[in-house]
Amino acid sequence: MPDNTMDKIVSLCKRRGFVFPSSEIYGGLNSCWDYGPLGVELKRNIQDFWWKSMTLREDVVGLDASILMHPRVWEASGHVASFTDPLVDCKQCKARFREDDLSAEKIEKKQCPNCGTLGSLTESRKFNLMFKTFMGPVEEAASTTYLRPETAQGIYVNYLNVQNVSRLKIPFGIAQVGKAFRNEITPGNFIFRTREFEQMEMQYFVKPGDDEKWFDYWKEQRLAYYLKLGIRPEKLRFKQHGQDELAHYAKAAYDVQYEFPFGWQELEGIHNRTDFDLKRHQEASGKSLLYFDDAANEKYLPYIIETSAGLNRTMLTVLVDAYWEDKENERVVLRLHPRLAPIKAVICPLVKKDGLPEVARQIEADLRPHFPVIFDQQSSIGKRYYRQDEAGTPFGVTVDHQTLEDQTVTLRERDSQQQDRMPISALKDEIRKRLNADWSVSK
Repeated sequence: MPDNTMDKIVSLCKRRGFVFPSSEIYGGLNSCWDYGPLGVELKRNIQDFWWKSMTLREDVVGLDASILMHPRVWEASGHVASFTDPLVDCKQCKARFREDDLSAEKIEKKQCPNCGTLGSLTESRKFNLMFKTFMGPVEEAASTTYLRPETAQGIYVNYLNVQNVSRLKIPFGIAQVGKAFRNEITPGNFIFRTREFEQMEMQYFVKPGDDEKWFDYWKEQRLAYYLKLGIRPEKLRFKQHGQDELAHYAKAAYDVQYEFPFGWQELEGIHNRTDFDLKRHQEASGKSLLYFDDAANEKYLPYIIETSAGLNRTMLTVLVDAYWEDKENERVVLRLHPRLAPIKAVICPLVKKDGLPEVARQIEADLRPHFPVIFDQQSSIGKRYYRQDEAGTPFGVTVDHQTLEDQTVTLRERDSQQQDRMPISALKDEIRKRLNADWSVSK
């Protein structure tokens, strides 16, 4: 894709109501975004797709833990001491950078990538990424707490509560979708890296010794999930973490990566966290977190296989992968998977007279309880189609003069622009059938 693809996607997102700059009338706030009418629907559809893929199984249940947790949670997990990035400043232009984002040459020469000045970068120092706040009316050390930088710890401290009430046997998983906050040094690339974001995490608890088997299993499951979202397989790959890259808690780790216009980047992490987290929380809290395996008549701390994805980042992936400039027909199309599309169909009267708008309104009213649909009678029919193609709407229903004669309409498909004539009475079932059909696209 050309270098300006991201600019085009950012422009489309604002123009069509997917994503707006936060606080825009005040000049915006760096790396903060508001999700518009189409954006909230697309994000919700992705979340629902993920949630069903995780919890429509007998061995995974859900949880919604609090954003604010006891500060000792973050001390035990290691976040207070070691959840840091290496930060360097330019003494010349005052810009700040993550040292690990700089090339070895620039680090050696201490050359600022922004202004180019040699020897201008400071020595690296550790910068903690957690947002600190205070609970209660007095801002003092005793009332210090943190906005959670990940959702996983809420699962770990609750795992026995969930296991007991759900009567789950190992292996089992706990899924959660929720807000997390990281005071990133260099956020950017639109909604790819932001300070406020939503995570979709599932922590799978297994017997020690079975961890490698389940790690491989969830690697396969997570890659298959992105293919079901309609992501092109050639744009996906695994990247294994080397021994020098592994997090302190990980025995093994892989990233699912996607090839964005700005390069291959992490989409989701799959980690073998061993019993590190449960062991730390057991030691710090003084409470036993041992699981009793009645079949084996033994107690142990489970190992944990983690799958961790960003909802916002997944949404960006879906948008980037769906973006298509149809040169032949001079249109821009978001070839979203129909099940993810915010709006499923646009209902269009061919003209604004002869009773066609009234029939179209009735079709809209009949379909709305079943699918998100809209009515549109502004501009020519071609412009209306193309407007919805750009918004990712998979189907267009056109009411014309023949409709008044035989109660049929045309159903137009977004990508191929094929139009099929059918009875109004068959519309609902035909759209539902197409939404549930196997879907793939080559781009």
